[in-house]
Amino acid sequence: MITQTIVPTTHDLGQFQVRRALPARERSMIGPFIFVDQFGPAQLDIGAGMDVRPHPHINLATVTWLFEGAIDHRDSLGSYSTIRPGQVNLMTAGSGIVHSERSPQEHRETGPRLYGMQTWLALPDGREEIDPAFEAVVNLPVIADKGAKATVVMGELWGERAPVTTYAQTIYAEIVLESRGSTPIEPSADERALMLVGGAASIDDTALDLYTLTVLEPGRSMTLRSDRGGRVILLGGEAFATERHVWWNFVSSSRERIEQAKQDWREGRFPEVPGDSEEHIPLPPGAPKTVTYP
Repeated sequence: MITQTIVPTTHDLGQFQVRRALPARERSMIGPFIFVDQFGPAQLDIGAGMDVRPHPHINLATVTWLFEGAIDHRDSLGSYSTIRPGQVNLMTAGSGIVHSERSPQEHRETGPRLYGMQTWLALPDGREEIDPAFEAVVNLPVIADKGAKATVVMGELWGERAPVTTYAQTIYAEIVLESRGSTPIEPSADERALMLVGGAASIDDTALDLYTLTVLEPGRSMTLRSDRGGRVILLGGEAFATERHVWWNFVSSSRERIEQAKQDWREGRFPEVPGDSEEHIPLPPGAPKTVTYP
């Protein structure tokens, strides 16, 4: 049974679109996921590319997962990684980190493809201020059966566990369905949601709408299937008992901590990104209000 559907807000960035499903007015979190963006598929012009200048985060972890294309990641720890399909990048901000995301030069020369997911996980109580960290993992479990292939990106699903750090109980998977393919969706987490990101699929015979975040009833086994093929993201995990505040790139259980992060970024107290420190994204103008998500 479907308990809620969330139509994302679409942002047109010229040559590609970003669809933001969380946070939303209807719902703030699915398990630890407090931010869910889907972008593409898009073919950018030759010479163009994605250029997200250095910017800060606190008290969260970012997860980047691509279906097509590549992104160069650099951060203030000195990490450098080119994200490609099949590789998950987990960046733990904790007490504070700065990073940039750009299309690789070789992709700009041929016209880069962009198609994937960017999500944030709120860090649980008592672990929000852990040391920053970065990991890129490629040896992920893949389960194939009944015309369905599922890659476990984070957490444990279908008896397989991804070798990726989790701070709260987390499930995250990409499911590719062939024509007439199907797979069970087990009641393996407090909160679960699906997003159809390509093709067509249904959950217990209810059709999924493209790019809509579909929240599933807790504790219920369901079946995901497709008549003609589709690509679906499954995400969720344990429900958070305490509220989170969100302002720009900052997530925290403390409003005061967010105010400190604003001041630290404004006054240049965050570390720089080696190899990408000539410019950065400034604080948004007008000091938008911090939003609280229970």
